[in-house]
Amino acid sequence: MDHLKTVKKRKLTDKSIPHALTQVPEFAQESQMYQSLLEMERKLDWTMTRKRVEVQDALSRNLTTTRTLRVFLSHTVSGQSWQVGDADGEPVNFETGQGIPAWSFRVEGRLLELPNQRSRDKVAPRKFSTFIKRMVVELDRDPNLYPDGNILEWPRAQGVQPALDGFTIRRTGDQPTRIRVVIHLEQNPEQYKISPELGNVLGIKEESQIGVIQTLWNYIKINGLQDKVDRRRIKADDHLRPIFGADTVVFQQMPELINRYLTPADPVILHYTINPMVPPPDRPQAWDIEVKMEDTSLKNRMAVTVQATKDSTQDLSKLDDEIALLTQSLYNAHTKRIFLQSFAEDPTKFIQNWLESQSRDLESILGSGPSEGATIRAEELRRSDFFRLPWVEEAVAIQEGMRLSSKQ
Repeated sequence: MDHLKTVKKRKLTDKSIPHALTQVPEFAQESQMYQSLLEMERKLDWTMTRKRVEVQDALSRNLTTTRTLRVFLSHTVSGQSWQVGDADGEPVNFETGQGIPAWSFRVEGRLLELPNQRSRDKVAPRKFSTFIKRMVVELDRDPNLYPDGNILEWPRAQGVQPALDGFTIRRTGDQPTRIRVVIHLEQNPEQYKISPELGNVLGIKEESQIGVIQTLWNYIKINGLQDKVDRRRIKADDHLRPIFGADTVVFQQMPELINRYLTPADPVILHYTINPMVPPPDRPQAWDIEVKMEDTSLKNRMAVTVQATKDSTQDLSKLDDEIALLTQSLYNAHTKRIFLQSFAEDPTKFIQNWLESQSRDLESILGSGPSEGATIRAEELRRSDFFRLPWVEEAVAIQEGMRLSSKQ
């Protein structure tokens, strides 16, 4: 053969100390300590496996958190009388807009970072437009002077759309303008406004559909409204009877009943005033808005705990193999010790027992024995290779020396 096939060695997986070795008084304390470590390792492995399963189950759910979105509103002006000074100093160009009084309104936003967050847990911040489902900007201007472009709407288009850090609106004019910004937030999970009938019972005004069901379930458990015989049925008290419309309902009907009392959440409304006659403020106005979003930082940390790195797995496997090899070496040394100790105590009896054992093994190999009416001949035993082993001659010499010295 051109290439010899490599034979894989069988890995030793048993890390327990032999029972016979634990009975030796010299090693009793160390053996007990080692057995305690093995028991602790088994408990730790079981706990880690259970926690890993729990984390995997949590990762399959939608982990959410509440973050702060800071929205900035600002404006700039150009071509105003206080900027130009002399009205005849700058010519008016209607094609480029040069010399025409105008202003630009800017809406920006960014997600505030978490305090005391580790650098390795930080992720790329989301763009401002990803938090907006729909935005409407209403300009309070004289429709006779500015008939067009007083209401602007930015809906999130379906499909691929580049994320933006902000929006800019440019208009001509030199009169003060009040602006109303209506922002419909994109939250995860979707938030709903709860009607007063249900909200007063549960003590919440705005929540996700799952959150409302969980809150209602906690209310049912606290007040003992679950049927003791049929656990699927929920009994209505005086507060829930108008909501359910019956004395008892099945648990599977609760989402349908709850949806009747859920409406889209109110949008965020911001007000801003632009006065082109005076210089704009140096700093933009800011509003902090709480948004529900997926907790990617927590998911990343949980995923790292679940998915062990390749290096750590290899290191643990290598250590287990080394422990198994040391345990096997300890077992081999113990067997050798018993062998030599038995021989030192009574060499004659030991050799006789050894020969009998070898004879039985040889009979088993040759397929002959007393049951078959045949035995190994004494001549074959005397010529056995067993007596040609190096240590046999030395053992016989020692035994004969001891026998002769005892006669003198």
